[in-house]
Amino acid sequence: MVDFNRLRKDFPMLKRAMHGKPLVYLDSAATALKPQIMIDVISDFYTNHYGTVHRAVYELSSSATDRYNLVRQKVCGFINATSASEIVYTKGTTDSINLVASSFPRKFMKEGDEIIISQLEHHANIIPWQVAVERFGYVLKVIPSDENGELVMEEYAKLLSPRTRMVALGHVANSWGTINPVKEMIKMAHSYGAKVLIDGAQAVPHLRVDVQDLDADFYAFSAHKLYGPTGIGILYGKKELLEGMPPYQTGGDMVDTVTFEKSSYNQPPLKFEAGTPMIAEVIGLGAAIDYIEDIGLDEIQEYDHNLLKYATERLLSTNIPGFRILGPSLERKSAIISFVVEGVHPLDIGTMLDFKGVAIRTGQHCAQPALRAMGVEVTARASLSFYNNKEDVDSFVSHLIDVVKKLR
Repeated sequence: MVDFNRLRKDFPMLKRAMHGKPLVYLDSAATALKPQIMIDVISDFYTNHYGTVHRAVYELSSSATDRYNLVRQKVCGFINATSASEIVYTKGTTDSINLVASSFPRKFMKEGDEIIISQLEHHANIIPWQVAVERFGYVLKVIPSDENGELVMEEYAKLLSPRTRMVALGHVANSWGTINPVKEMIKMAHSYGAKVLIDGAQAVPHLRVDVQDLDADFYAFSAHKLYGPTGIGILYGKKELLEGMPPYQTGGDMVDTVTFEKSSYNQPPLKFEAGTPMIAEVIGLGAAIDYIEDIGLDEIQEYDHNLLKYATERLLSTNIPGFRILGPSLERKSAIISFVVEGVHPLDIGTMLDFKGVAIRTGQHCAQPALRAMGVEVTARASLSFYNNKEDVDSFVSHLIDVVKKLR
């Protein structure tokens, strides 16, 4: 049995006070707090073991290279890829999606081919495909969502065609926490010969991800939402696709031979990793994965869901006039509660809660089309993690009641 209250002690930020109040951090969907062990691993690397990778034979460099490569193996096991060569280091989910949107079409698509995305996507899984459409003459189609913030599967089925080459979907919507039926959607896309990219930024901290079971062609996520450092992300890609795609960026380390007449490229994943990489950040990601695996993702998923249920019930029992939670039922969502209060602006709610030590997200959440489909322009969003507990929820709810009263 995991003692999640004890795990709170692993996160130094939770010892902080904000405006003289204990910090209640409810913005993990934006970025997660960091365990001390991950911070210590990065500090120790810079203090005692720092060296570059892939470029020298001296011991510091060799040791750094070994640790750097070991993390690729850890990521491979973490998402159950078939090979570490299918794991590409990027700057984050956004960079991973841009890599695919830039490189995949150059090899596997032609003018008039179709790309499908959904109404629930983060801007990072919309704009790269719009740029590809504008540049190469593709057709962009959008799966609509319903009044519950869920994708309309019947409409998705209608959008698929023999011209569909790419379907790009979020595993979990950052706006409402909707868990999309991506395994079914991947199977449907594959029946038309299309490839599928899954934005897993909101999924990997809360769900056990198995890319082989999903049969995803690409899967992207960021370390900083997985209790790791910023500036490092992962792109999983099936080997045959990565081998066929041209490089996204060029420079050192991604080359095989270079002459003034012609250059040849390294094999994946190095083909997509130009320049001196984010060595310390990669090692920090490895420490974060170790930390999560020691706790157990199944245990985290159960805890997060139970806390989401408790928070939802507490909020609905307050009878705050005009209060409304947006999104699907508890059975089909992850640890996100996006809400509005009629007559009260979310920015004012967030500002007032901050003075009480409660950190939530307010605004458009980089998901303007999703919000507009639900008839809103902005919301307040509380997102949970396993370092939160019922006391955090109770504090948030009581302060929200007080804030709304003051703002009306």
